[in-house]
Amino acid sequence: KLFSLSGLFAVRKPKGPTSAAVLNLLKERLLAEAGVQTNGNKRNKVLKIGHGGTLDSAATGVLVVGIGKGTKMLGTMLAGSKKYTAIGMLGKATDTLDATGKVTEEKPYDQVTKGDLENVLQKFTGEIMQVPPLYSALKKDGERLSTLMKRGEAVEAKPARPVRVYSLSLQQFQPPLFTLDVECGGGFYVRSLVNDIGKELSTCATVQELTRTKQGPFTLEEHALHEDKWTIDEIARSLEHCTALLPAGPSRKKLKTEHPGETAVICE
Repeated sequence: KLFSLSGLFAVRKPKGPTSAAVLNLLKERLLAEAGVQTNGNKRNKVLKIGHGGTLDSAATGVLVVGIGKGTKMLGTMLAGSKKYTAIGMLGKATDTLDATGKVTEEKPYDQVTKGDLENVLQKFTGEIMQVPPLYSALKKDGERLSTLMKRGEAVEAKPARPVRVYSLSLQQFQPPLFTLDVECGGGFYVRSLVNDIGKELSTCATVQELTRTKQGPFTLEEHALHEDKWTIDEIARSLEHCTALLPAGPSRKKLKTEHPGETAVICE
């Protein structure tokens, strides 16, 4: 039954592990449940599984997974829209642009009003230019920038690139914290957005919490399987349910993404 599974489904990524680690855990669970003995790379059959778009280790939310022939459809997830809820903090900047990094700057933020923040958001809606974070899954010479940074190697910032923001709204403002809802296209970094908002307000800001609430047609509430449901039967049910969400025909083929640094991760 495991090796007959094919298509796209979504899991809820917990805070802490990388997206790749979540994928490996899911794969181990499924192989163990199916009773497949794994001795290094020697397996009776290969389980093909992948995810369509990395979530930061500290982030939670929707991670779209392809299994079997579904791995060929992951490119469509990269090109599609995504929704996030982000909690930002004014007055502090970090090297990773989120709460996991070292504080690199502190500035007063008392002067910032709710109106100021709402006005600034308008500048970040539509097609904008954005510089990706240095701590990211983008690659240089085949290695992730974040890996190079952790090794202490000098890394140059990638050039600003066009990204699309479909909607951006302020949900809550309790200084120094503010909560944003954002819907964006491929290659967009919420950490860079919050950092840029801080600069625009003549202070600094960093992401405290980040949740992906939607990716393509998959939503966190309706479709993302919690860890206790990472079973063959639950995934089979989810695949059946999710088939109706996907476009039919040629659009299911793997697409080239807008941004070459953004890749679907597939492991066998």
